[in-house]
Amino acid sequence: MDTTPGGTASSRPRQRGGPPRSVVSPALQAGVPEEVRRRVVPVGKDQRSPVLVELDLTVDVRTEDTRQRFLALYDHSMRGARAPNPRPVADCYVSCVLNPQEIQDLVAADRATGAARTVFRVWPDYTLHPHLDRSVSTIKSDAAVRSYAATGDGVIWAVLDSGIDQHHPHFASGTLTGAVATLHHDFTYLLSPDAEPAKDPDTALLDPEGHGTHVAGIIAGAVPDKVAPVIASQQPSQDGLPGGWVSRQLDPGRTLAGTAPQAKLVSLKVLAPDGRDGLVTSSSAVIAALYHIRETVNSGGRALITHGANLSLGCRWDPSDYAAGQSPLCREIDLLVGTGVVVVVSAGNNGYSGAASQSSDSRGELASITDPGNAQEAITVGSTHRDSPHRYGVTYTSSKGPTLDGRLKPDLLAPGERITSCATGHLRKKIAGLVTDTDAIAATYIEDSGTSMAAAHVSGAIAAFLSVRREFVGRPREVKELFTTNATSLGRDRFMEGHGLIDLMRVLSNV
Repeated sequence: MDTTPGGTASSRPRQRGGPPRSVVSPALQAGVPEEVRRRVVPVGKDQRSPVLVELDLTVDVRTEDTRQRFLALYDHSMRGARAPNPRPVADCYVSCVLNPQEIQDLVAADRATGAARTVFRVWPDYTLHPHLDRSVSTIKSDAAVRSYAATGDGVIWAVLDSGIDQHHPHFASGTLTGAVATLHHDFTYLLSPDAEPAKDPDTALLDPEGHGTHVAGIIAGAVPDKVAPVIASQQPSQDGLPGGWVSRQLDPGRTLAGTAPQAKLVSLKVLAPDGRDGLVTSSSAVIAALYHIRETVNSGGRALITHGANLSLGCRWDPSDYAAGQSPLCREIDLLVGTGVVVVVSAGNNGYSGAASQSSDSRGELASITDPGNAQEAITVGSTHRDSPHRYGVTYTSSKGPTLDGRLKPDLLAPGERITSCATGHLRKKIAGLVTDTDAIAATYIEDSGTSMAAAHVSGAIAAFLSVRREFVGRPREVKELFTTNATSLGRDRFMEGHGLIDLMRVLSNV
């Protein structure tokens, strides 16, 4: 990826909401307790934290000129300091690793130059985490295939996640090859200040953890014909808690396929292991991936190669930074939608913990939607039961609205409980007892839950829709309106269900 984009004032993100109260985010200022800062971003032994510097583009000059002036300012302010080099990640954002005093010195030096300022805002580089067969009937995508041939053919969808395992048989029909073979990209190098970009693009087609492959399998692909899949289902114990894994068979007449089985997928790898049996990414990495879609792949909207993007990840955010939906990540999503790309985001899995947990934060917790689910233009998805949504309603862990500035979120619901999809990497290791050595490349599947899976259902449904109603390609706002106005209410509170459960058949019937 070209990490030093040019651009002019007309092609960059518009800075909205007026000047912030402070150039430096409160969470990054000196005197803030370390335990508070650690809730936002990792803090190293030298007290340095990853930050995103937003360049001041209010002066009508080339973005590249402002960036070069900032980099010169940085070199002057940080001379003698052993800090990682700054790295541009999009046209108006530069990733740095600084401590509170270095941030203050940098801002002061910017003010003292006498020239137009280069620093508009210094944000935390927020840490983001993933939002962890029968469900296709719930959203009626199987009926849409039979009635409208809505298979996703000709549609390309980006998956910003932990990678997609190219060797899983689910994707053997060309899901990751052909027109998308050169589009896969690994952005996880941005999680380490001194790391270099991967030389082999196929690293984006490796998934040691399995989250991205599970999400991707819900969107597209299918179990090959004449292949008997190994399907693992988790059975509850006698006390109702999660029990062991057992093998199950497909129900008669059913197959395992994504909601848009013939769509093409692009793996944009942003999540990596955090060393503690989990996955993590940063705002910088996700913004770089979104910018890559917008400017590198789609040429700023002039060539719509990638039609949609799925982000099954999110983070808590500090409302003292900006209004909900105005963070760098949310604004980058809005900008991408403005160029014709549908962006689907998981709402988060904080619906229960947000309501029940005690917090010392004096602001309290009015809602539990996470960034980037706060983005105005994103389609934010909550979770419901895979085959009995009207009975069980909204999943109790699914994040609830409204946004802190009063907007309705989530936008839609989709199945997210015990969803069967591809098993690889760490997920596959969970069912090692069900998989023999001869199953090394077998079509293995496992159940997993979360709004990650719900968002993938919506991405697949929209890809299927666009494959048969091509006139809506490049019109993401109209697509969002079609799916929200044709959703089915479950009779729950609107800040829990949004507009309701996605219904692909109703959308196709009513267009």
